[in-house]
Amino acid sequence: MTVWVVAGVGLFGGLGALTRFVQDTLVKAHVSSGFPWGTVSINVVGSFLLGLITGLAMFAGEAEQWKIVVGSGFCAGYTTFSTAMFEAVSLARAGRWRAALLDVIGTLVLAVLAVGLGIWLVSV
Repeated sequence: MTVWVVAGVGLFGGLGALTRFVQDTLVKAHVSSGFPWGTVSINVVGSFLLGLITGLAMFAGEAEQWKIVVGSGFCAGYTTFSTAMFEAVSLARAGRWRAALLDVIGTLVLAVLAVGLGIWLVSV
């Protein structure tokens, strides 16, 4: 691992966090259902991107350094598992158990499918 990879992870991590902030803000401004659609969409899109990156590394022989920089940098800065779990607990504490379960199960299922779709798209 070079200093450029480390710097790239830091830079792309910051870009991912900034992108997450902007996307979540935009979703909250346009969707007022009380359900954390911003976080769900961020985690599903981030999972899809990581699937694409992984697929490129697996099938297209892309450089491992780019997988690290974009995957561990951008995708890790962009996605937010801890926020998703906090929002699920907040829904449950507010007595919205169905919404909390939908949030957790839906996010996990959609994220796994998104990773698989990303890898599959690169492999075909």
